[in-house]
Order: sequence, then C-alpha cells, then structure tokens
Amino acid sequence: MKIPSISRRNFLMTSGLLVFWSAIPVHLKAAGEKVRNLFVTPKKVLPLKMKVNGQNFDLNLDTRTTVLDMLRENLDLTGTKKGCDHGQCGACTVHINGERVLSCLTLACTAQQKEITTIEGLANGENLHPMQKAFIECDGFQCGYCTPGQIMSAVACVKEGHTGSVEVIKEFMSGNLCRCGAYNGIVESIQKVAG
Repeated sequence: MKIPSISRRNFLMTSGLLVFWSAIPVHLKAAGEKVRNLFVTPKKVLPLKMKVNGQNFDLNLDTRTTVLDMLRENLDLTGTKKGCDHGQCGACTVHINGERVLSCLTLACTAQQKEITTIEGLANGENLHPMQKAFIECDGFQCGYCTPGQIMSAVACVKEGHTGSVEVIKEFMSGNLCRCGAYNGIVESIQKVAG
C-alpha cells in the first residue's frame, strides 16, 4: 500500500492554521460562537398526532421534518422512496386524505390529523391491491425503485378518472419518472385496473 506524500506547502499551511487557531484567545472564540448563534435557527420540536395506514402515532418532530423523512426515519416505513428530494421524480408519492402528494415537499406538521396512506398501506393483509397485482402481471417495473411512487400515482390516476386514453394516462402519470423505462407496462397496468 502506497502512503500518500504530503507536500511541504500543505504541511506548512496546515501547521500554520493550527498555530493560528490555538493562539486566538478563548474570549474571542466565545464571541464568535455568539455571532454564529445569531444566524443559526434553533431547532423547534412539535408534538404531532399522525395517522398512517390506519394507525395512530404520537411523534415529537422537528418543524422542518417532511412527511417522507417522518415515514422513513421515525416510522420505519421505507417503501416510500427518496429519489431526488426535490419533487421532480415522484418516487416519494403517497396519499394524504386520498389525494396524491409528493411527500418530500410536504411538511409533516401540515399532515397532522390527516390520513396518510403509503405503499405499505395499500394491501389488505396478504391480499395485494389490484394495482399492485396489475404491476406484477404487466411487468410495470424493472429495478423497482420508482415502483411504490408509480403505484400510488396509478391508484390516484384511476380514482381521479384519468384513464380515458393512453395519452391521458401518460399526462397524469408524467410526474413519476422511471429510469428503466417501464412506461408501457405501467400504462398497461393502469388500463387493466381501470377496465
């Protein structure tokens, strides 16, 4: 194993910074901390009552926590995927009060007392939701990463009545991206459930 060499210049700069930092008086460091704290937003925690997949949860969450992070980090419901974390791919799609939303853009505190349904909540015990069955039968997925969001959007697409034609289905599913390109199977799955 080759040990990386350290140049004389890097050694002198690093050691110079360490000497400089250690020479700063403690009261100046404390003043710097006070100034920094003026610009850092303190963490605020709220007690929230959440209803996810028919179960009630009492959580204490940072006010900046998204529904996606709450599901994955606090409730260990990892079926909902974090794709882009910018609301552009649809992998994080869930239903809130029956409507599809991008959970990466929705603050958990805004979903309090509302019914959140994730991919884990679609099936009835061992019985898969008809859309889940259709995705399996019609090869509506390949790698499967986007599949939970695709299925949640597909269920909403059928419920909303946007299944009149292939073009309409594609338009109302356009917020969900599939990098594998399983779009034909996805459209076929939606048509099967809608028909």
